[in-house]
Amino acid sequence: MESIRSQRLQPGIGFGAGSTGTLRSSLRPGVTVPTAPPQPPSVCLSASSGPPPPPPPLQLHSLGVGVMGSSGLGAAGMAGLGLCNPGNPTVLREAVEAVVRSFAKHTQGYGRVNVVEALQEFWQMKQSRGADLRNGALVVYEMVPSSSPPYVCYVSLPGGSCFGSFQYCPTKAEARRSAAKIALMNSVFNEHPSRRITDDFIEKSVSEALASFNGNREEADNPNTGIGAFRFMLESNKGKSMLEFQELMTVFQLLHWNGSLKAMRERQCSRQEVLAHYSHRALDDDMRTQMAADWVNREQSVASTIARELAATERELEEARLAGRELRFHKEKKDILMLAVGQLGNANSATLPAGC
Repeated sequence: MESIRSQRLQPGIGFGAGSTGTLRSSLRPGVTVPTAPPQPPSVCLSASSGPPPPPPPLQLHSLGVGVMGSSGLGAAGMAGLGLCNPGNPTVLREAVEAVVRSFAKHTQGYGRVNVVEALQEFWQMKQSRGADLRNGALVVYEMVPSSSPPYVCYVSLPGGSCFGSFQYCPTKAEARRSAAKIALMNSVFNEHPSRRITDDFIEKSVSEALASFNGNREEADNPNTGIGAFRFMLESNKGKSMLEFQELMTVFQLLHWNGSLKAMRERQCSRQEVLAHYSHRALDDDMRTQMAADWVNREQSVASTIARELAATERELEEARLAGRELRFHKEKKDILMLAVGQLGNANSATLPAGC
């Protein structure tokens, strides 16, 4: 029974497989040949003649995530956390520089600070003070391949959050420094007590959500409603920082974007089950591979689906990067789509006659 439950909670959509006997295969699209007779829509998604389009952006009614309350954060904190768009690049640049100068003053004295070294030292300091960093304290940089400026660099923090160079960077070194600056700013802001999820923050956030969606208090106490699920997730992460919570939200954003949440509902998974399962599951290569396989199925059903989604994702990633926002959701989407392109290329080459 437990194995069946875990299979229903897998992220793959699973087009074209029956509801019994081949459930595990149906959750890994592209493996099972669609020969089973179609089932009623309430059993699985394969009853349709082709894969459904990806769902719209995640909203509260889908899962109860995506409406993080802003109580107590302040405008600067919201901008630093990536929860709003500063709108003015000058304001963002000045805010980042102010935080870097302040950090240098309190840790290394006055003078020019090497932000790349400072960011790494910050996370090593957190680890030495007992922070739970499952993958270590290493900060990872990724340059976007380019033979001419502007150069773009992404930086991934130990918890998984991702930021990118937010300025015009004429050199690769400058792009690396720019990414380190915005990441350091967010890392420092994240240590402030107001960034912790507390009982008071939860109450204010839920009240704001109820007001925004004209909900009632009974909804907030029912985990099967969107607002109730939102409250459940906040309470499950009490004591964590906003950045840690945002890292968790990335998983649910990707599940929604891929259509996985809808598929789980149609596999009779309750919202409570999904929340409990994925609140403790990190984004891994298996999850990415299954989502990529779903996009391969969409492409095989409707040509150019991946190209259109990839173009939209790259625009979103660029806008978010220049605004100084947290980028992991957009970056993971792009990586999954590129993985799908690779899977599609492998599948096509496998069907070519020998000698081609």
